[in-house]
Amino acid sequence: MIEMHQLAAALYLGAGIAAWLGVALPAPQLGRVAVGVLGLGALIHAPAFAFLHNAEPPIPITDLPAAVSLMSLLAVLFYLALLLRVRLTGLLVLVAPAAFLGVFFAALRLSDPGDPSFAGAGSWPHAHVVLASAGFAFLGVAGLAGLLFLTENRRLKTKKFLSLPLPSLEALDRVNLAALALGFPLLTLGVLTGVLWVQTESGRPWTGSAHELWNALGWALYAGLATARFAGHQGSRSAAAASVGAALFLLFAVVGVGVLA
Repeated sequence: MIEMHQLAAALYLGAGIAAWLGVALPAPQLGRVAVGVLGLGALIHAPAFAFLHNAEPPIPITDLPAAVSLMSLLAVLFYLALLLRVRLTGLLVLVAPAAFLGVFFAALRLSDPGDPSFAGAGSWPHAHVVLASAGFAFLGVAGLAGLLFLTENRRLKTKKFLSLPLPSLEALDRVNLAALALGFPLLTLGVLTGVLWVQTESGRPWTGSAHELWNALGWALYAGLATARFAGHQGSRSAAAASVGAALFLLFAVVGVGVLA
């Protein structure tokens, strides 16, 4: 299992390097190679979860490294699905390195997991982790699309018209919109199943733990972002900036707080 995570991380890193070279040269064919390598990484990454319970000792999916690995896989699969509808090969320069970092972190921590980050039994913990991880993954892609949108927007405003094979601002904004529209409901379901998990374990819906507090703050932040985007007619540039800031907050709320705890 650890070896499969390490191999997947290596393939994600290779996809990122190929994507960056494809942009820098520029060489569009390298972008297509990068997509293929990323897909191969996902094919190796996905079965690794089947071996979590076969490890010694067994590693629950509720443990932080396993959850981060799942987020990385779901983000990659979401990106590959988007490629079927939108020309987004250039976004791979951010998606692949982010996936590499997530899986590499997981591979390091899975080799010496220690005590589980979040204890629990039954279906609620698994439902919480799967739904919340999917929400985090989609919203993370929204943040990456927002970052590339801001970069491209600045480049165009400074009139640095380079023949780089990067997605258009319209395509990046569509990704941001779709990722938020899918990610926020999944995050909401993740929070609700988390409340049910805590209720089952402790007899009350809120214990005041750092994990609960930071995830609640993250949900509230995205609730405001979704309201501004879908009801407040927020502009594309403002939405991109907000998605970047919210994704950074969510990264700290999930990974940073989990590591510190």
